[in-house]
Amino acid sequence: MSAAAGTLLLHDDLRDAVAYCREVTRTRAANFYWGLRLTPEPQRSAMYAIYAWMREADDIVDGASAGSDAARSIHAFRVQTRAALAGEAGDSKSLWRALAAVARAYPLDASDFEAMIDGQIADLQTRRLQDGADLRRYCEQVASSVGRVCVRIWGYQSPDALVLASERGVAFQLVNVIRDVAEDARMGRVYIPQDHFDAAGIDVDALLRWQDPPRCHRLMDGMITAARERFEASAQLDSLIEPSCRPTLRGLTGMYRALLERMAARPERVVQCRVSVPKLQKLLVILGARLSGVR
Repeated sequence: MSAAAGTLLLHDDLRDAVAYCREVTRTRAANFYWGLRLTPEPQRSAMYAIYAWMREADDIVDGASAGSDAARSIHAFRVQTRAALAGEAGDSKSLWRALAAVARAYPLDASDFEAMIDGQIADLQTRRLQDGADLRRYCEQVASSVGRVCVRIWGYQSPDALVLASERGVAFQLVNVIRDVAEDARMGRVYIPQDHFDAAGIDVDALLRWQDPPRCHRLMDGMITAARERFEASAQLDSLIEPSCRPTLRGLTGMYRALLERMAARPERVVQCRVSVPKLQKLLVILGARLSGVR
């Protein structure tokens, strides 16, 4: 990709579209927003567009009950996405104009977006995963795909970066699964596999009530260990993406790892409240990532 291609996102006729995507990111994903602020332009604006696209897909699924209306909405979203990835805005909506510009500027792979949409469609129904293979498949659909999109925008120095981005995506999604276990269960979605519950000797209701603390700890410790392993497996990713975007990756990873360790310290909190990283700690993570420069 040439520098000239990347600057497409900074043209005057796209400023309102990019501003819309930036505001969606700022108001709906504070962690991502401050991490993405470390990204140089024009990649920063491209990442705002990607996040806004993901937020739209999530909202369609989370805001609708399973049924024909939700199915029609996500199908229309897929059609619009395919048009935008072909470089066609389709209509004047800011999201699609921004995504079309990103597709013209960067070597995106449409299969990553298709995988993300497939994962959203599966969430329209009550969902229970049976084993680790199911969990891995889910993480690859909704998060490894995102990791590859990010790396294609940031730029990379070896094809190995795409493989490692997939692993980092799995790590991020495992953190999400742990944090959101209670919220997801209320929507009929249980992403911790059934065989994990069986091995711990509890069911999801017992976990949500933290009914048998030693068994609950055993289950959550296994999930936390799996996330840590995926972070370690993808440790070389940072050195393979373009230096100017490494602080962004380090910032985002640092916040997810901080969240993971916060839950590891008191895993019972995941069924009591939505665990988050304190603002001061977030600022320190971002500052550390910024100071890391291009090392």
